Amino acid sequence: MNTIWNTTIRPGGKWSGTIGRGKLVRFTALEAGANVSIQLFNARDLTERYNMPDTLKAQHTAHLTRGNVLMSDNGRVLAAIVEDSLGWHDPLAGYSYREATDAKYGLTSYQELRNDWLRSGQENFAVELVRCGLGMRDMMPVVNLFSKVAVEDSGRMVYDTSHCQTGATVTLRTEMDAVLVLSNTPNPLDPRTGYPSVPVLVEVLAAEVVEADDYCVNYHPENRRAYENTWEYYALLGV
Repeated sequence: MNTIWNTTIRPGGKWSGTIGRGKLVRFTALEAGANVSIQLFNARDLTERYNMPDTLKAQHTAHLTRGNVLMSDNGRVLAAIVEDSLGWHDPLAGYSYREATDAKYGLTSYQELRNDWLRSGQENFAVELVRCGLGMRDMMPVVNLFSKVAVEDSGRMVYDTSHCQTGATVTLRTEMDAVLVLSNTPNPLDPRTGYPSVPVLVEVLAAEVVEADDYCVNYHPENRRAYENTWEYYALLGV
């Protein structure tokens, strides 16, 4: 399958852009220990965006893998996970912020280190949201690709440092025209005291037409209902 576009997001890097409906977005960890935080919006209506509570509640899960879909706050499917070599991606831990980054990894600044300063997820998202016509009021929960965060019976959340190995992949299929915002910054629960330096390859490819027997459509009854809402949306748009 031919790649339409690709880029490598360096450690601490960020990216945002519009990806049309019916594309595959494949992420590959080029080293072990990757974490890429993602936000998703409907490119045709930026007030519609990924809804973490509905996504988890409707699919009866606290982690995401192949078959799961990322639902919007209008009950539609923004994207689906169609391939996954890891079996677990974290929707709970959120993104890093400046104060916690300084406390864990040490104080750094752009003025001192230029592009080698240690960025936080919050700062990366703030910059990219503005580029997309959005702002801080549009910050939302994220999905942390490549990360496994398990919840113990006591309620303690535990990050698995051995989960992501070199070459691990996860592929999303866009079910709507989507604005995708990415931050290659550490998971807030990662206990390592060295700032992870893991480049991640992002590739966009064409996807096959979604059929009625599609794995993600039928993964859970609520998935099908969300797909039906999505199909109706585009039918009424006439596209």
